[in-house]
Amino acid sequence: MSIRFQNIQVQQFVERFKTDSTLLRSKVGAIRPAGEFFDFKRVSKPNNMGEVQSRVSFNLTYFSANYLVVFAMLSVYSLLTNMLLLFVLIFVTAGLYGINYLKGQDLNLGFTRLTTSQLYVGLLIIALPLGILASPFSTILWLLGASCVAILGHAAILDKPIESAFSESAV
Repeated sequence: MSIRFQNIQVQQFVERFKTDSTLLRSKVGAIRPAGEFFDFKRVSKPNNMGEVQSRVSFNLTYFSANYLVVFAMLSVYSLLTNMLLLFVLIFVTAGLYGINYLKGQDLNLGFTRLTTSQLYVGLLIIALPLGILASPFSTILWLLGASCVAILGHAAILDKPIESAFSESAV
């Protein structure tokens, strides 16, 4: 019964991985060329809030994959400028991987024996104060603010392509 249950879980995982990788491939394929994303000829000041709303609505859907790349680059930058947070994330990930590697067995150090529960508590005792010192909330707030300014700013000042104006008037 256990083997059948695990086999079903593995099949579900494989199917989900296939869908996620297909989604990722479609997003990567949707990245617009840099020349189109940074087209300075189309940069202009919007005349009113209606035009801002129209531009933002169009550009958020048209350049969604590019904006995802911008968000990822800002995320990497925020982690590289907050090395303690990066260390905590790597430490916790490595600690969880190491504890899971034991597969429920105790860790025998020769002079003492530690259970997985003790290892999880020890990881928590070390990671929690370091995590608080790393200020993850201010990093997340900076990331959200910087992403909103960069993405919404780009979407608001970049005019729609001429082709979209013709497709709108035909409707």
